[in-house]
Amino acid sequence: MRPDYKNWMPKGMIWSFLGGAIGCAAVAVILSLLLNGTLKTVLVIVFTVLAVVFCGMTIWAALMHRAFSYDGKRQMSRQIIEGTAAYVKLLADGRCLDVGCGSGALSIAVAKRNPQAQVVGIDRWGKEYASFSKQLCEDNARAEGVRNTTFRQGDATHLDFPDETFDAVVSNYVYHNIPGDRQQYLLETLRTLKKGGTFALHDIFSKSKYGDMQAFVRQLNDMGYRKVELLDTTDGKFMTKFEATWMGLSGSALLTGVKGITRK
Repeated sequence: MRPDYKNWMPKGMIWSFLGGAIGCAAVAVILSLLLNGTLKTVLVIVFTVLAVVFCGMTIWAALMHRAFSYDGKRQMSRQIIEGTAAYVKLLADGRCLDVGCGSGALSIAVAKRNPQAQVVGIDRWGKEYASFSKQLCEDNARAEGVRNTTFRQGDATHLDFPDETFDAVVSNYVYHNIPGDRQQYLLETLRTLKKGGTFALHDIFSKSKYGDMQAFVRQLNDMGYRKVELLDTTDGKFMTKFEATWMGLSGSALLTGVKGITRK
């Protein structure tokens, strides 16, 4: 049995774009046969342009699928997951929270690196991500021979855990998908972290999505956090600048640090 971490660019989306391209091209052909005059010219041009756009989107999605594939040559998803997990080192009986665990890939990667610790993965597993589920996470953990993970339903904006529950918290490309104050969502995650605990949160920390993240780093420092860094992962760490640009991942970075004593 092999783990199935899915692909961040599902094949269904590729086929949808291809269907759009074929459909628009077919409409353009039919209109050119049935209509005459200016209306025909305008509509044929419109649907031809749409067909070209959908064709371009199909190629883009196919390239994304190829880059993200765990079985392909590039394996960007694996590189990001393993790279983020490398920031977590837990003592025996330590606990880690993975926010937005999806298919369980990051939870399992952390668990494999810290076999004496416990990793809890939470996700809402909504209809927007129907291919991901708690069962999928559990199946993947079993396929990897990992027994120190548990998975449960959860909401990243209101975590159902007391303050200072975990020794580490991680996430990967989660918060940018949630509308609202994303810096507040980060603080909600860090609320569950014990003093002295570490965090490694990877996301698209662009100004349009998060606001001023340098100010947020200063805020964490003022709150007593230590070694807080916002590490650019598009400089070759997880991907190149070019890859980040054409994939729509510009601004990707890893927020890391250690929770210190909160200052009044």
